[in-house]
Amino acid sequence: MTRVSAAVVILVVSATAFLAGCSTGGGGSSVAPPSVAPSSTPTASGAPASGAPSTGPAGSGTASGSCPTSQPPALGAGQKRVVTIETAKGKVQITIDADLSPIAAGNFVALADCGFYNGVVFHRVVTDFVIQGGDPTGTGTGGPGYTIKDEPVTATYGRGTVAMARTAAPNSVGSQFFIVLSDGARTALADPAYNNYQIIGTVTSGMEAVDAIAAAADAELPTHPIAMDKVTVSTP
Repeated sequence: MTRVSAAVVILVVSATAFLAGCSTGGGGSSVAPPSVAPSSTPTASGAPASGAPSTGPAGSGTASGSCPTSQPPALGAGQKRVVTIETAKGKVQITIDADLSPIAAGNFVALADCGFYNGVVFHRVVTDFVIQGGDPTGTGTGGPGYTIKDEPVTATYGRGTVAMARTAAPNSVGSQFFIVLSDGARTALADPAYNNYQIIGTVTSGMEAVDAIAAAADAELPTHPIAMDKVTVSTP
């Protein structure tokens, strides 16, 4: 087993707890590593809690169409989409690959396409680990009002990897997702003890903006989190 410094272990455990505790019923919060791992707090039903209408983030008024109210169709085999996130720190382009996690990929694309993420913040930042967003309440406990089925993780986590956050409960992924900041997070994210986070794609342009979002945070739960001003979907 690879030796990891005490500081890293503590960070990973903290992140995982956070990610897992961020998701609540209804696809509320998604999982990200404990203070190092992505997480979300599940509701009584085991799904993330939403606290937002099904037509888009609470108060956003920018949804371009009707957002899903239950698990949307999986993205077809071999299909890819480019999701562009515009922020005050620059644009981030994510290439979503259906072959990584078709259900999770289809869910993320559907939410991005309907305007769900417009105005939603990156509510959690763990230095050298991840930035996490997608909760319309901005608290780490919200989601779209539903959750999706789990899928096996067949790819490797690394800098630029985009994956869905979840709680420790089965099938608890909602709308929260995270972007990995460092290859050093790989071991923690892949550890079964911290859950398996469905990988949906990779940042193919704009990692400098991701780094800037992370650098702007004054705490794991930033006082002034950076928002996703506009999120759009295109076909490469």
